[in-house]
Amino acid sequence: MNHRHDDTPGPSTTPRPTQWVTTPITADLLRGALDLERTEHGVLPHRLPARARAQCADGQLAMAEAQPSGVRLVFRSRATAVELDTLRTKMAYQGAPPRPDGVYDLLVDGRLAGQAGTTGGNVLMVDMTTGSAETRPGPVGTVRFTGLPDGEKDIEIWLPYNEITQLVALRTDAPVEPVPDRGREVWLHHGSSISHGSDAASPTATWPALAASLGGVELINLGLGGSALLDPFTARALRDTPADLISIKIGINLVNTDLMRLRAFAPAVHGFLDTVREGHPTTPLLVVSPVLCPIHEDTPGPSAPDFSDLSAGKLQFRAAGDPAERAAGKLTLNVIRDELSRIVRQRAADDPHLHYLDGRELYGEADFAELPLPDQLHPDAATHRRIGERFAELAFSPGRPLATERA
Repeated sequence: MNHRHDDTPGPSTTPRPTQWVTTPITADLLRGALDLERTEHGVLPHRLPARARAQCADGQLAMAEAQPSGVRLVFRSRATAVELDTLRTKMAYQGAPPRPDGVYDLLVDGRLAGQAGTTGGNVLMVDMTTGSAETRPGPVGTVRFTGLPDGEKDIEIWLPYNEITQLVALRTDAPVEPVPDRGREVWLHHGSSISHGSDAASPTATWPALAASLGGVELINLGLGGSALLDPFTARALRDTPADLISIKIGINLVNTDLMRLRAFAPAVHGFLDTVREGHPTTPLLVVSPVLCPIHEDTPGPSAPDFSDLSAGKLQFRAAGDPAERAAGKLTLNVIRDELSRIVRQRAADDPHLHYLDGRELYGEADFAELPLPDQLHPDAATHRRIGERFAELAFSPGRPLATERA
């Protein structure tokens, strides 16, 4: 079922060869990407525009924004078989077991109809003890979906949220065309690695993808692992991206990196929101504070990795700061929540479309007792589902800050 058909003539008893139609991969077949870079192999979707990428040389940001969380190929076709050639770049850690392969989700008319993986590709080998990394090149692989129902249908292929993915070729056994505008509202979201996907089961199972599905909205996910740092270029990307609904999740990465002190934090939040409002002056905008993370509730960062069980594939994190350092302006999650709540109340006096959501309503103490964070920082697949369902209820349902027309 999943092998590539040979197009050479054969005896009449052999299956009729598939007549492939190759379609150029262009921006009108992609959703969730803000930029499409031409490469020697094909095209590389980016979640930040080129101008933003040029303003920061941080390797973590470069990796995160090129990992296509929420990016999907979307087209309409009678095709019953689809092949997608890709060149992935997969992360690996020195001294640790191989990470699971990325998953491609196939949706037909909005419903999950298949999952597949690919082979080959590049490997980015990271030595976490030294911070060094090297890329080991590999070949292009092919993702195959067969047995799709006959007849015209909307087909979506969601790319792995945790593998940089160059799109090389799209083949189908029937012509494809772009999907017409269905009139769904566009939800633009920015956050950290939890919004990016962390340890979700698949690309449509990250909490933003789940929430978007439940809310009936089109997702643009600017969740950037390790990189939700109030960067001005990210604010400008949000400003310049058309959207009907916007949410911004702020906090955990500022503690992880120990990036700034309280004196800088509040003006940075104001500046970030000012920039977004330049492009979206009356768009419903929801500011979301961090979900519960016990190690950093009252202990500043940075977050420090614990390598003691790395050979068994287990990486843990701990808070390396000192609670006494709060007096000097170091940030903790509780400090950040208090400030965000205050800032939103202050601004909402003149901005009735600005709202605040305490992240602990998405994942709080009772949730941690039932579904603890496996590495002390990131939620697992079950927790992604819970957060996605909660967000859909608290943000998209009637009377809520991002209530949709569908709701």
